[in-house]
Amino acid sequence: MRQAIEKPIVRSKLRAKAGYIYYGTKRKLLWLKMRKSFAESKSDALLPYVVFEHKTPLMRRLRNVDMVLQENKVINLKLAVPHIDKIVIHPGETFSYWYLIGNTTARKGYKKGMVLKNGGFAAGTGGGLCQLSNLIFWMAVHTSLTVTERHRHGYDVFPDSNRTQPFGSGATCFYPHGDLMIRNDTSDDYQLCVWVSDEYLHGELRCSTRPMYRYEIVERNHEMKTEYWGGYSRHNELYRQTLTLDGELIDERLIVENSAIMMYSPFLESGKE
Repeated sequence: MRQAIEKPIVRSKLRAKAGYIYYGTKRKLLWLKMRKSFAESKSDALLPYVVFEHKTPLMRRLRNVDMVLQENKVINLKLAVPHIDKIVIHPGETFSYWYLIGNTTARKGYKKGMVLKNGGFAAGTGGGLCQLSNLIFWMAVHTSLTVTERHRHGYDVFPDSNRTQPFGSGATCFYPHGDLMIRNDTSDDYQLCVWVSDEYLHGELRCSTRPMYRYEIVERNHEMKTEYWGGYSRHNELYRQTLTLDGELIDERLIVENSAIMMYSPFLESGKE
């Protein structure tokens, strides 16, 4: 039986600032400790085998969200993508999202895009880059790479609209301590390629050797329920299936458990459509 989710507490600005400094310092010390194991080399020569590819639309009409924030998001993506595109993750190395991109400041040209905050949304410099971390995470879980750090928002802000992936299949990011880290525990090189076209954010994960398996993500135990304090919550589990290239199931294991507070009512009242 799932444990109830406690009613969220809104922290004061002072406490939020203190937390940012504390956890930000811890993160930078971790980067210093791990710097020799981070993936940093790039290659214009593409590795020969595409293991997984995916794309997501750049512009989505979201209720009560100014489209200017979407347009600024595209600018932010175009600034961030070159820091990651064509990075090679050698055996034993770890890909770190924020270690490569760095802080997204206005001085570097980043604009105010949409950021999720305390169950709502706001404009924040560098906002919208979660679309890039979501894409990278989704591709990584379809390979033999190991996700060692991934975060998800504690709130489900928008109702499903043309959703093509399961709830909770992304990875949020917040600089510097909300990172996405992916380790290469295999004996092969992997290469991450990302680029922005007119309509989509594209991604490929390539490998130095032909894949022996393919992977699928399946959702189990999806649930929406009312919490004791009157709000709604949403839960699910995502499993990764390992299959032969002919489709024979070899293994299935839990990779993600998601729990989030819903910021909209999931249930229709009686007599309403």
